[in-house]
Amino acid sequence: MVMDKHVCPYGLKSKDLLEQQGYTVEDNWLETREATDAFMQKHGVETTPQTFIDGTRIGGYDDLRAHFDKPLPDEDETTYRPVIAIFACAALIAFAVTWRVEGALLSLRVFELFIAFGMTLLGLQKLQDVESFSSMFLNYDLLGQRWVRYAYIYPFAETAAGVLMISGALTWLSAPVALFIGTVGAISVFYAVYIQKRELKCACVGGGSSVPLGFISLTENLMMVVMGLWMPIRVYLIG
Repeated sequence: MVMDKHVCPYGLKSKDLLEQQGYTVEDNWLETREATDAFMQKHGVETTPQTFIDGTRIGGYDDLRAHFDKPLPDEDETTYRPVIAIFACAALIAFAVTWRVEGALLSLRVFELFIAFGMTLLGLQKLQDVESFSSMFLNYDLLGQRWVRYAYIYPFAETAAGVLMISGALTWLSAPVALFIGTVGAISVFYAVYIQKRELKCACVGGGSSVPLGFISLTENLMMVVMGLWMPIRVYLIG
């Protein structure tokens, strides 16, 4: 479908996939609603685009990917990709900022900024849909199950603590917040995963997460605990 106010993204993806596979594509545009309806009726299909190879109908974009053994990931399949991407970006940003400010890559500040940026980015993911996050979070967080409002406060607390740690301001506030939410989170994850042996998805990257609750989630919380303990020490020792 190629209309004044709509260009079908799956049509563009199908064309690109075919070209990647070495095909010369005859791209037939459906430029009106009437033309689209007539096409679907003619071929007995309910969606566009439709790909034909040597006169044989392959189907829509998903069917085309399957034809080339490139199926889309299962939406219910668990993956660590989202949290790995966030931690990787946090690390790169930490290195970039440290290099810009201190002119060095290996520094204690890299570790501090890595955790702080990680907290901020993870908090941002949760803040996109607090309602959805809270529903998933309440599946396993022990404090949230006793005080539901905590599930709504958590994303704001994590993000605020991360931002304050980046700036180095109000350590008297950011450190206890990180220590508290990290400790409660670590205990909750450990209890759900290693004692109850439950298989859950982690709300660490938001309510739509497909990240399994487990070692990564526990590590995230332990890093907050470390920062909560270290930041006051840093202020005392370094200033």
